[in-house]
Amino acid sequence: MDSKQEVCKVVGWQEGPLIDENTLQDDLTRHFYYTLGRDRVGESHLYLYNALALTIRDRLVARCRATRQSLLAKPTRQVAYLSLEFLMGRALGNAVLNLDLDKSVKNALEQYCSRFEEVAQAEHDAGLGNGGLGRLAACFLDSCASLALPVTGYGIRYEYGMFNQSIEKGHQVEHPDNWLREGHPWEIAAPEHSRRIKFFGSVEVYQDKKGKKHHQWVDTHDVLAVPYDVPIPGYKNDVVNTLRLWKSEATDEFDLDEFNAGSYTEAVARKNLAEQITMVLYPNDASENGKELRLRQQYFLTSASLQDILFDWVARFGEDFTDFAKFNVFQLNDTHPSIAVAELMRLLMDDYEQDWQVAWLITTQTMAYTNHTLLPEALEKWSVPLFENLLPRLLEIIYEINARFLVEVACKWPGNVEKQRNMSLIEEGDVPQVRMAYLAIVGSFSVNGVAALHTQLLTQGLFNDFYQLWPHKFNNKTNGVTPRRWLSHCNPKLADLISQKIGRDWVFDFAKISKIRRFYDDKKFQQQWQAVKNCNKQKLVDLVKRDCGIEFDINMMFDVQVKRIHEYKRQLLNVLHVIHLYERIRTGDTKNLTPRCVLFGGKAAPGYFIAKLIIKLINNVAQTINADPLAKPYLRVAFLPNYNVTAMETICPATDLSEQISTTGKEASGTGNMKFMMNGAITIGTLDGANIEIKEAVGDDNFFLFGAKSEQLDDIRAHYDPLCIIENNKELKDVISLIESGHFNLFEPGLFQPLLDSIKCQNDEWLIAYDFESYIKAQNRVSLAYHDQTHWTRLSILNTAASGAFSSDRTITEYSQDIWQLTQNESTYGEV
Repeated sequence: MDSKQEVCKVVGWQEGPLIDENTLQDDLTRHFYYTLGRDRVGESHLYLYNALALTIRDRLVARCRATRQSLLAKPTRQVAYLSLEFLMGRALGNAVLNLDLDKSVKNALEQYCSRFEEVAQAEHDAGLGNGGLGRLAACFLDSCASLALPVTGYGIRYEYGMFNQSIEKGHQVEHPDNWLREGHPWEIAAPEHSRRIKFFGSVEVYQDKKGKKHHQWVDTHDVLAVPYDVPIPGYKNDVVNTLRLWKSEATDEFDLDEFNAGSYTEAVARKNLAEQITMVLYPNDASENGKELRLRQQYFLTSASLQDILFDWVARFGEDFTDFAKFNVFQLNDTHPSIAVAELMRLLMDDYEQDWQVAWLITTQTMAYTNHTLLPEALEKWSVPLFENLLPRLLEIIYEINARFLVEVACKWPGNVEKQRNMSLIEEGDVPQVRMAYLAIVGSFSVNGVAALHTQLLTQGLFNDFYQLWPHKFNNKTNGVTPRRWLSHCNPKLADLISQKIGRDWVFDFAKISKIRRFYDDKKFQQQWQAVKNCNKQKLVDLVKRDCGIEFDINMMFDVQVKRIHEYKRQLLNVLHVIHLYERIRTGDTKNLTPRCVLFGGKAAPGYFIAKLIIKLINNVAQTINADPLAKPYLRVAFLPNYNVTAMETICPATDLSEQISTTGKEASGTGNMKFMMNGAITIGTLDGANIEIKEAVGDDNFFLFGAKSEQLDDIRAHYDPLCIIENNKELKDVISLIESGHFNLFEPGLFQPLLDSIKCQNDEWLIAYDFESYIKAQNRVSLAYHDQTHWTRLSILNTAASGAFSSDRTITEYSQDIWQLTQNESTYGEV
């Protein structure tokens, strides 16, 4: 009996027309003509896309209902994945792939004289995340559904996602990303499950007849959290999980008293204030207002989600929470939802009248925290006055958690006041701060890093005190990405070539990708592999031409760095190498110079001055080089505007060299490095994040290593003298001199001085000058390797063959076994 029949058997419903793919063409016609009221396609494919999305959604809804019914058939341990970011990208292609409807969809579109690729272009990216964190969450949801794990994602339905980026005169310019302006056919509103979220007000204490003390959060300004459900299909298993996104709305259309008193504008303003909570993804928190809005978003997400789960529990089992921890786990995706620790305590004590000890036991048995950063500034802190004003009851609970925790610290280290001060959830100072990462650690039964080095640095450095207290809490779960989207979907020609050799089981069991290793020296296979790469490179050539106006050449090496622009990711080091190559071309030193096209892409935070200046430098350098006829045969440079998930689906398969060059000890894991590796790109990188595990998997000879090692950093920084390094390194000195001369900013004098100052600064924690020489030598090895195309193709095949460990299926299996402790029976929804 196949999985589809098993679903039907478990939940007791008959297979109907929504399950039968033979009705797909009729359903597409029905939605196009009647649901949307169209009679012709026209120049835009928007309505045809919407009709197709609704047709596919029908099938997802049927399977989603069956999945939910199977969960209700018997008590099952479930996971709530709380994340402030879900960078989902486009949904249509992924859904068609996972439902195995490729042929049926293509046949159905023939009656409209349209190709699937054209129709798919009408979908907007769901850019509900800033970068790797949100994209990882999306990969995890795909793997959870594909592995049939009962996991629900909880996030925010931002009206405006990650901003759209344009490049004007070399500068980044931000534009609103109104991704919902033409609707979102994948979501289903569920207003009957709305939850009420409290803000501001005060706390009252009273005693009941038995003398028990109770707290009431009163005089609050409430908003509604309205859920919108997005189906998440598993790969060919008929399991469809749910991503529930919350939208904020006013509790009443107007305050009638204000309205009747003539205060119309105040009444409308109050409604608008409520809806602002989910208006924009991650505001700039440089101002107090920005910080307040961000904290409101975090509390809004966690309170709505926890209320949702507790409501369902009470509806099924009443207010007996004895077994609640047995059947529920909350995975906190980074520090953003860490306020869930205090909120679950509040709900259990205030709303369901549980004692502190009972509530704390439940909380510490259900909360699990994933840390995603080694940057101290990314470990969120909120001022106590802000917390007290916005969430007074939560601050009381945090104070109590802290007081009880510090007793435990004092027992471990008697008389060590400094240790208590360092570990306190409240950081002392002129304005005391609530340390949210510490709250997450204290309130969770599991704390995990996301790469071997990252976890090591957490336990030895950032969280060492907590590790000494609770070593059993800490564990590592190296990140991964879904091979469905990041190889099978985005690189179909390579996927087909691989499947011809080893079958198609690798799409679900990605460890089997290693089987292609035995063909790495097969001449015919090498030629086929290279032909696929050239085809993919041509697609990227077309994209760069369209969006940048620059002609790339598929016969040149494609050298790519696309990711969020940040000093620690060191796009600056990359552009210094580009200038070095240009300097060689200008001076006639072109022997052994491998022609390359260098592509940058990524967004800088709107308030991040240095990151935006790096973008400007990249664009000015690109403009100068691309206009120089001497450079054209050897070097071309482009900055692709508005980098997003969809762009990566074209970039990734076309890349020859993957730039993963962060300062050692700064990148938690990285996931772009894994996507490039899966698609046969070779990595140039430091021993940072998951680069270490990638290098171990593929072998030292198939990875271009450079840079300082983590154990050297303290000594390097103690004696760091970048001016001396520049003076004694001719290549670096020439590059710095060329920038200082104004060659790249002839009519903008002094523009790049802040970047030059940062490189020369003795306190440059990114170590640009220190790693430059090592980076140049590694790039020279890259050039020599690329000269031998047969050798390079071998490296490419071996990289893909070694990428099996970097599937998010492997990561999620480890979460399931080690943290969530889902049994095999639970992981298959009973009998599904």
